[in-house]
Amino acid sequence: MSTSIILTPDAPTAKSFTDATAAVDRLTELYAEATTFLSDGFASAMQNTPTGNRIRAFYPEVRFTTSSYAQVDSRLAFGHVSSPGTFAATITRPDLFRNYLIQQIKLLIDNHGQPVVIGQSATPIPIHFAMSSDKTVEIPQDGAADFTLRDVFDVPDLSTTNDDIVNGTYNAPDDVRPLAPFTAQRVDYSLARLAHYTATDPEHFQCHVLFTNYQFYVTEFEDYARSVLRDPDSGYTSFVSTGNVEITDGDAMLPLSAKTPQMPTYHLKREDGSGITLVNIGVGPSNAKTATDHIAVLRPHAWLMVGHCAGLRNTQALGDFVLAHAYLREDHVLDDDLPVWIPIPALAEIQIALEQSVAQVTELEGYELKRIMRTGTVATIDNRNWELRDQSGPVQRLSQSRAVALDMESATIAANGYRFRVPYGTLLCVSDKPLHGELKLPGMASDFYKTQVARHLMIGIRAMERLRDMPLERIHSRKLRSFDETAFL
Repeated sequence: MSTSIILTPDAPTAKSFTDATAAVDRLTELYAEATTFLSDGFASAMQNTPTGNRIRAFYPEVRFTTSSYAQVDSRLAFGHVSSPGTFAATITRPDLFRNYLIQQIKLLIDNHGQPVVIGQSATPIPIHFAMSSDKTVEIPQDGAADFTLRDVFDVPDLSTTNDDIVNGTYNAPDDVRPLAPFTAQRVDYSLARLAHYTATDPEHFQCHVLFTNYQFYVTEFEDYARSVLRDPDSGYTSFVSTGNVEITDGDAMLPLSAKTPQMPTYHLKREDGSGITLVNIGVGPSNAKTATDHIAVLRPHAWLMVGHCAGLRNTQALGDFVLAHAYLREDHVLDDDLPVWIPIPALAEIQIALEQSVAQVTELEGYELKRIMRTGTVATIDNRNWELRDQSGPVQRLSQSRAVALDMESATIAANGYRFRVPYGTLLCVSDKPLHGELKLPGMASDFYKTQVARHLMIGIRAMERLRDMPLERIHSRKLRSFDETAFL
C-alpha cells in the first residue's frame, strides 16, 4: 500500500528583525517562494496526473513576543499590544500590503523595543488564493480535471475563514494571540470577492472610500476625476473604471464595460494610495454589508455613505442634507455579529470634516447652514416598501428614536465600520418625504434638488480630502478599539 507524500518547499529558518522594511522584504520573499512552489506544482499536475503526492506550501507569519507592559503614548489606539505574551499573524499578499505592514511593524518594534520574528506559519495556502493574481490560470472545478483537486492541493476552508478576531470571539488554541484583525485566509477570501463584485482589482482601491446608492454619483465622480487629471498639480494620477480600465489623461476615452458588475467601483488614484474610491452598492443592507465585509481587509482610513434617503420631517425639503450623528438599526444583517444594543458612536473628526465640507461647497455657514442640513438620527430598514404596511408600528419607532431620515444602507455601513475599526460617517440627501405625501415619483425633483445632488458628491470628496490631511493616529479613534485589541490597525 503506497503512502502519500506531502511535498513542500524547504522550511525556512525564522529570522528576527528590528527593521520593519527588512521584515516586510522577508515576508515578500517567503510568500513568493510558497506561491511559486504551488504554481509550479499546479502546472505539473495539470500536465501529468498526480501519483498520490500532496503539494502544500504555507503562509508566512509575523510573530512577536514581549515579557513586559509597554509604556506607550496613551493617545495611540494601535501599534502596541496590551499585555505580555506571544502574538502572531499570518500574512498574504505582502506586495499589496507593503506600506501598511511596514507602518504597523515599525510601530510595534518602536513601542516595545523588541524585534519581530518572520518565518513560516503552519497554515497552508489554498491553491485558489495562491493562483489568484495570475489572470491566465483558471482553477478547475471538481470533475473538470483528471484528478480531484482537494486530494492534491489545499482548498479554501470556510471553517477557518471567519471574523472571530474582529468580533471579539476568538479563542487562541495555543496561547498565541492575534496580532492582526484578519487572518491571511480571511484576507485572501475578501480579495477574491472584491474582484468579483466590483470588477476592479484590489490593487486599485484607495484609502478613502465613498459608498453611494445612486448611479448619478458615478457620472459626477468621473467628471470630477477627469477635471483633476487635467490639472498636473492636483496630486491625482489616474482614474480606474470597471474592468480595470485605467486612464491618466482627463480627455481619454473609457470603453463601456461588457458586463456591469454587482457593485460598480471606480478609483481616483494617488501615488501613495491616498486617493478616493467610489462604490455604487445599489439598494439594500445586504449589499452594504457585503461591500464593507470585503473592503475592510484593505484597512481603509475612512469610509463614508453619500446616498439618498427619505426625509421624515415636514420641515425638510427635497435636496436637504442629513448628517447622521446616530443610527436606528432595523437592517438586521449584522445582528449576529454586532447586537443592536451596541451603540454606534459618531466620530468627531468625521463629523467635523463633513460639516465643514458642506459649508465649503454650499457657501453657507453657522445658523444659515441649518436651512439645508439637519443633524440627527438616521434609521436604516430592510424593507424598501415599509410604507405599504401598517404604519403605526414603524412610524411610532421612528418618532421615538427622533429619526430625521430613513434609508437602507447607512446604519449597516456605520455598524460594519465600528465592527472592523474603520472610521465611518454618513451624509445623505433627501430624495422623498413619504410621511408627507412626497413619494419618490418621476417629475417631482425640483431645481434645488438637482443642484444639491450635484453638490452632494463634491461634499463627500472634500470631506475625504480633509481627512487625508489629518494624521492617521487622529482619525483612528480609540472609540473603535476594545479592551484587548490587536496591535495592527
